[in-house]
Amino acid sequence: MAIGFRWATGGALVASALLAMTIGAQPALASANSSTTNVKFPIQVALTVPCANGGAGETVFLSGRLNSLFHITVDNTGGLHVKSHNNPQAVRGVGLTTGAKYRGTGVTQQRINFGATGLPFTTTFVNNFRIIGQGPGNNFLVHEIFHITVNANGTVKAVVDNFRVTCK
Repeated sequence: MAIGFRWATGGALVASALLAMTIGAQPALASANSSTTNVKFPIQVALTVPCANGGAGETVFLSGRLNSLFHITVDNTGGLHVKSHNNPQAVRGVGLTTGAKYRGTGVTQQRINFGATGLPFTTTFVNNFRIIGQGPGNNFLVHEIFHITVNANGTVKAVVDNFRVTCK
């Protein structure tokens, strides 16, 4: 599942880049225009917790809601700025082998900034995804910090991808 989150990150970046290209070179605006949206999505997911079941691993089925807050601003030069904040709410699950109970916790945040023509571009993605099980040794923890900066000439100036998966 952690790999799935990395793929989702890349997909979000591609979608964001396509959005920037579609807004293209917009005329300068007199002032910034912002909007904020809060959406709750139902989620159901099955994933493998490798440290569960005494280290043998097991599939955990989780369900609940994902709360997603989006804040979008188009600045006075036509630049686009997106902030997202996502956190699971009432996400509960059960191990399909042991019957152990689990909770899904964490928070994911992303900031994306585009210049009026799509460049310069920066994004920072911070993901803390946790599946917490009963007792010791079956907590699955994913932490990622991803950042990229592309200057106005299209040159990638910085890339950071710190990705860690821990079982404890």
